[in-house]
Formats: sequence, structure tokens, C-alpha cells
Amino acid sequence: MQPLYSLSDHAIVALDGVVVNVRCGLHPWERFAARPNRLSVSVKLFAPLGTSRLADTPIIDYDPIRNHIRSLEQADHIDLLETIVDSVTGACFADPRVQACFVSIRKLDIFAETAGAGIDVFRTRAQWSGA
Repeated sequence: MQPLYSLSDHAIVALDGVVVNVRCGLHPWERFAARPNRLSVSVKLFAPLGTSRLADTPIIDYDPIRNHIRSLEQADHIDLLETIVDSVTGACFADPRVQACFVSIRKLDIFAETAGAGIDVFRTRAQWSGA
């Protein structure tokens, strides 16, 4: 199966490595930790181009998504990264032009020998609407 963006012209708007401190995780040492987990959240928004010129296409505003990600710092404890992915996905699809999104979340300090551990999810609006 071909990736969505190869089927037609799309702009891919990216927000890379937004670092936030979020209370999340299933382990007791995460649930009752004195400090939250440091997360890196990256998002790609796939929106169709309506014209042959990129300059003629209205821009997708990534500020609302950045603000949503930052607001997670104020949330109560969240057990699963998948719950955070769903929350961020909902923020991505608030703009009706976004046909698909890619959300990547990494716990940055979970293992000493890794740069991060987490999850990547690609969602289409059609699948998300049907959920």
C-alpha cells in the first residue's frame, strides 16, 4: 500500500520535538513519582494542496497543536502514551483540512541507554471519524 501523501499533492506540516513534562506511565515509580516524565512529542499533519502553487494554499496553523501538547503538563496522571496520542490526534483533526497525521511520543529519560522509548501512530481522518 502506498503512503497517503504519495497518492496526491499534500503539504506536510511538522512540529518536531516539543518537550513537555507529563505525569504518565503504568509503573508504580511513574505513578507516584515526585516529578513527571519528560516527553518529546512530534507531529506531522498531511493536508491536500488545492492548487499547483504552494504559496496559494492557506497554511495549516500548528500553534493550536503545540498549545494542546503543552497543556498536557497540567493534566492529571495518564496511564498510557496511547491515550496521549489519541488526545493529540484529536487536536490535529480539529482543522478540517488535515486528512492524516503522524504522532510520535518518546519518554526521554526512561532508559539510560536509549535516547527515548515510545510510540508512533499514523491516523487518517476517515479511520479516526469511524472510531
